[in-house]
Amino acid sequence: MNQPAHQLRLEVFEGPFELLIHLIDKNQLDIYDIPIAEITRQYLEYLQAMEELDLEIASSFLVMAARLLLIKARLLLPVPPADELTAEDDGRQELVHDLLEYLRFKEAAKILDQCFRQEGQYVARPNEEALYTELFAEENPLDGKTLLDLANAFQEALNRLPQAERVMNIVREEVTINDKIKEISKKLTQAERSLPFREIFTLCRSKIEMVITFLALLELARQKRIRISQRNAFGEIYIRQVTGNR
Repeated sequence: MNQPAHQLRLEVFEGPFELLIHLIDKNQLDIYDIPIAEITRQYLEYLQAMEELDLEIASSFLVMAARLLLIKARLLLPVPPADELTAEDDGRQELVHDLLEYLRFKEAAKILDQCFRQEGQYVARPNEEALYTELFAEENPLDGKTLLDLANAFQEALNRLPQAERVMNIVREEVTINDKIKEISKKLTQAERSLPFREIFTLCRSKIEMVITFLALLELARQKRIRISQRNAFGEIYIRQVTGNR
């Protein structure tokens, strides 16, 4: 019976620094005190395994191999007097600095990737123009007015309520948006003309009822059953019924 051939599996590293960090972690070494001889031996073994598997070795891996061999060679040279030593004599401190920089950038990249994945779970709200285009297609029943204009007009209507009426009691309101839609439609049909925005709220008895009336107006505009217009800047806003709709 034939024995299966021995399979050699190599981990894939994006660059030489990643391979060095892997070897340091694997051997539980102190990054500030790297045994250059042992790390260089394992690093070269990895490159040799890549050659045996006919894998293309990136030039950056070969440059790092040369750098490790240079540091190892410097360590074999006679040690100069203490007063002649410099921090860059054997190159180890510079290597440690580069490894720490790599780890900082790797951690930053990880955080950015997490942010990207989190942001990808949200859908941005379309801008006001795109929203109106989607809702109203060719004809815009707001006739150039924005929700801010309507909100300001609504606030003016609220301000006209007597102060005592603005105090909200916790009482369940029986008025619904559908009720108000019917009421507004009936009022516009009977008027047979455009009505001032504030006149729609004249029969409201509470703040809650005014809010429901405002929402009913927005719903009628969405259904293209009314048109909202303003004859001049900062002038009165008018509501009229669109004929031919339900």
